[in-house]
Parts: sequence; C-alpha cells; structure tokens
Amino acid sequence: MPDPIPAPLLQVDNLHINFHGRENVVEAVKGISFQLEEGRTLAVVGESGSGKSVTALALTKLLPPPPACTVGGRVLYRGKDVLTATPRELQKIRGKEIAYIFQEPGSSLNPVFSVGWQIAEAVKLHLPQVKDVRGRVVEAMRSVGIRDPEKRADAYPHELSGGMQQRVMIAMALACEPHVLVADEPTTALDVTIQKQILDLLRDVRAKHRMSIILITHNFGVVAGFADDVIVMFRGKIVEYGPVTRVLGAPQHPYTQALIACIPRLGHRRDRLVTIDYSKIEAATV
Repeated sequence: MPDPIPAPLLQVDNLHINFHGRENVVEAVKGISFQLEEGRTLAVVGESGSGKSVTALALTKLLPPPPACTVGGRVLYRGKDVLTATPRELQKIRGKEIAYIFQEPGSSLNPVFSVGWQIAEAVKLHLPQVKDVRGRVVEAMRSVGIRDPEKRADAYPHELSGGMQQRVMIAMALACEPHVLVADEPTTALDVTIQKQILDLLRDVRAKHRMSIILITHNFGVVAGFADDVIVMFRGKIVEYGPVTRVLGAPQHPYTQALIACIPRLGHRRDRLVTIDYSKIEAATV
C-alpha cells in the first residue's frame, strides 16, 4: 500500500474576518482557505489592505475580541482548531509553536527594557526547564549574526540600528524553537543590503531547523527567490494559489498578471510605468 499522505502542519478553512464599526461592518477576509506543509515556505502577497496581516494575526487569535472583530472558519494546527482553543492552550501555541516577526521592529520592541531582557522573557515563559536563561539569550543573538551578543544583550532598542533590531526580533522568535515562523514584511523598513542579509538569515534558519515559514510581502523578487508556494490576495480573497514557479511563470488571474506587469525591469525603457486597471480585476474576481 502507498504511504499515507501526511496532514499539513497548518490548515486554514473558510476563514472570515469582520471588523465591526459604529455604523457598518468591514469584511477584511472573505472565506479563504490554504495550508502550510512542514519545512516549506508559503508567501502571501497583495497590496496594502488586501487582508495579509490580519490573516496572519488570526492564526493565533491575536485580533481584537468580539464585538470589535469576529473571526469565523477553522485554523487547524496539527489537527487542533486554534480558534476554539482556551487561553491556556493559546499561551502554549503563541511563541512556542507559532512565532512572529513583525514589520516594524522599532515599534514591536519595548523601549524601556533591554533587548536581552525581552528575549529572556519569552524563554522563561515557554521554556521553564532552561536554567541558564542568559546563556540561551546570548546564543540566540549569536545565531542570528549579532556581534558581541554578551554586550548587545544589555542594549536598549534605541541603541541599535533598524537591521540590528530586526535581528533581535528574529532571535526572540527563534529562542523557543517554534515550528512555524510568521514573518510579516520583515524587510520593508530596511535598505537593500540589510534586506538580503535578513532573507539569507531566514533561509539558513529554515534549513537548520526544518522550520515552516509564512512570509507576508509585496515584493515578487523576494517571493521568487525564497518561497515554495504563494498566495495572491485581493480585497480579502485569494485570487491565485499554487507553487511559485507556476504562479509567477504563468499567472492566470488578471490581478496577478497586473502586479507582475507593474514591476520595473532593468533595460526596459518606458515613458510610464504600468498601472492596474481595477475595473477588469473586480469583474474577474466576483
């Protein structure tokens, strides 16, 4: 008999996310479904407001509670629905099983505590069996390429550059050895040289720990060189989903085609950059 097909590490079924205002309801995510296999990288691309980040936050119930926000559908992690998990169960998942790297490290790090203290807090919460917490912090910082981690651990966020702050965020996420890493545009605020360093670091971490990664980005160049599969989101819906080579090599949906067409190319002279005709895309997305 053939070997059974292993269940995906993370599976999202018919996810709906609605934000409730005083006078109306905003449908941020409209019934999307996807899955993440162990050891693979899934990229989520789309314009600002397409629903990428709120989808990532919903994976561990980090969105505001009702009535401000309501979430429907299922988010199965290792077969268990995270959306119905108790607070105690969620505490074991957040950071330990599913960790996050947020877009702006400067606003994610607490300015009144040293970076080493903040990494140590995660270790103490999720790995109480670790006795040498300081050693674990220093090793985590060293593993992400921070020089002189013993000294840097005592630094405050404002004393570090943007690239160094992002490395601290990655060290904090990796200190508890999660199985899924959600990277929400981790290179957006960084210059091109630092962007490459961060992506190379994530690539090394994925290979070393066989970690699964969800990479949220708007950069198709990053997607092509880093991800295995890709989701293209448009106004709360998934309009295209599949292996990177197929989606980027032969895009089927007009929105994917339009996004790729907008990318400037070296050696191609144009009077004007291509813009997106939303009327055609909305007709094809209904």
